[in-house]
Amino acid sequence: MPTLLIVHHTPSPNCQVLFEAVVAGATAPEIEGVRVERRAALAATASDVLAADAFVLGTPANLGYMSGALKHFFDQTYYPCLDATQGRPFGYYVHGGNDVTGAVRGIEAVTTGLGWRLAAEPVTVTGEPDKAQVAACWELGATVAAGLMT
Repeated sequence: MPTLLIVHHTPSPNCQVLFEAVVAGATAPEIEGVRVERRAALAATASDVLAADAFVLGTPANLGYMSGALKHFFDQTYYPCLDATQGRPFGYYVHGGNDVTGAVRGIEAVTTGLGWRLAAEPVTVTGEPDKAQVAACWELGATVAAGLMT
């Protein structure tokens, strides 16, 4: 069974809302035959990445960059997973207080280096998420998961 790995850092209520929407989309009844695994960024391992067929990444924008937790995830998994995960689909969401540009740039740089393939439009949110942004996160989870259906 194909596996979607959701790697997230969820330190705030706003990030929690976005994370829950991604999970709800990925586990919607229409999505069949896909296992969805959730890992906090500080707990995710190279084994988790190697066992997954696609990824959704979630992070707050902290001090102009992705969270230290997501950066740590990439630091721990980059080289062990580099060759084996080339071409795998992924999506991501970022929440920030007023600017997410640096976090987006960081995620895109690392995933480009890994050779991952963007499978859905990223969701970027500043401030409190509105209904459309929560729906976009639902769609993000559903789109990446649906891409794994056989």
